[in-house]
Amino acid sequence: MIKTKIMRSILLIMSVFLITSCSNKSAMKPEDFKNKEPRLIIEEYLSGNVKAWGVLQNRSGKVTRQFSADLDGTWDGKQLILKEKFNWDDGEVQNREWTITKIDENNYEGTAGDVVGKAIGYSYGPAFKFEYVLLVPVKGKELKITFDDWIFKQDDRVAINRATMTKFGFKVAELTVVFVKD
Repeated sequence: MIKTKIMRSILLIMSVFLITSCSNKSAMKPEDFKNKEPRLIIEEYLSGNVKAWGVLQNRSGKVTRQFSADLDGTWDGKQLILKEKFNWDDGEVQNREWTITKIDENNYEGTAGDVVGKAIGYSYGPAFKFEYVLLVPVKGKELKITFDDWIFKQDDRVAINRATMTKFGFKVAELTVVFVKD
């Protein structure tokens, strides 16, 4: 009987911990950057040639892969077509083409061949947040990984990207990227 009560107490504490750790009430929001400078207008920043370098870290923080990338964007006044070419340190070359549509001053939608449904974007001040599910190839399978992707403009040439990758609400990896506009 005492063991049962102890087990129930432990399960209750673990449940409360899991529920509160998954809460996003104190999470950073795009609107937090509303009146800050420099303003990141994503379709302007990503138009033309942009170089990028990044590291992928597993959930414990260990760097598992690195890459360099070339991005080439074309803005037609309504949509940004962004071609990305990633050169991973293990020799893999990965290409993606985004179509990003500006809905209004602060809201965007995006699609790409390996994105499930639509990506949703928010732009305020120097921050751009992109939320999407990406099909990630792992050991011959495609896993649906949720990206919480933030880009922060530093100046006219440099932006820093930080993405948290989750599966079933649990962090599986993080991505850190530095962008330099030509």
